[in-house]
Amino acid sequence: MSQEQNESSQIQQITGLRANHFADLIRAAQLIFDPAAGLSGRNVKVDWQEFGIPLDVAQNLRVLGEQYRYASPHIPIENIWSQLTPETRIWFIEHKDELWQLEEAFPALDED
Repeated sequence: MSQEQNESSQIQQITGLRANHFADLIRAAQLIFDPAAGLSGRNVKVDWQEFGIPLDVAQNLRVLGEQYRYASPHIPIENIWSQLTPETRIWFIEHKDELWQLEEAFPALDED
């Protein structure tokens, strides 16, 4: 087992987080960075605290969303985990099963 796979497995075992939770976090981070979904001329202001996301966590996720703006949400777990602040890690563990709801609040523009 490679060091990356071992680290990923350890993170999952210790936190109870799975790969799909990390994919949901990346999609949420992308939305927090750009809730307008990249449309020029569309300015969307969102109070992330109304979604239960503290300001410091939203800022950490905004940076992550900018970094992975156009990336697939399936990024190696250890890469994501290393970029989360302690506050974001705690919030993520506590809200892992609710992250998908954030994406539902901002439906994709190409959906009917």
